[in-house]
Amino acid sequence: MSEEIKVYNIEEIMKMLPHRYPFLLVDRLEVEVPGEKGVGIKNVTMNEEFFQGHFPNNPVMPGVLQIEAMAQTAGAVVISQDENYAETKRNVLFMGINEVKFRKQVKPGDQLRMHVEKIKARRNIFVFKGTAMVDGQIASEAELTAMILE
Repeated sequence: MSEEIKVYNIEEIMKMLPHRYPFLLVDRLEVEVPGEKGVGIKNVTMNEEFFQGHFPNNPVMPGVLQIEAMAQTAGAVVISQDENYAETKRNVLFMGINEVKFRKQVKPGDQLRMHVEKIKARRNIFVFKGTAMVDGQIASEAELTAMILE
């Protein structure tokens, strides 16, 4: 029998991650296994600043921001294993991305669901497999490496 999914709202995510508007790209976090596996949700709206220039007549969420959203999700999943995350104040530093693929455009009105799962860990360095999906279809995927600092 699997554990219950723990859901974190935006206020809780802001206690986990140092990112703020307009760069906080996770609206909700669903952690299946603390520190190892979860789903971040980004509700993509036309109000996003990047749509002003990417692209004015064909708004598309930049692929690099999809990857950043996956990285933020992975960082929050790692931090979720610490029940005192609000007091601990950890920082997540992006170290690398590999095996990146972009498969589907992400548009205003889409809900981007970033599925992340830890594939390696050594001390404070973590490697996650990330898949960003819209309506059950893969939009982008990558292998993400990050360091967690106190």
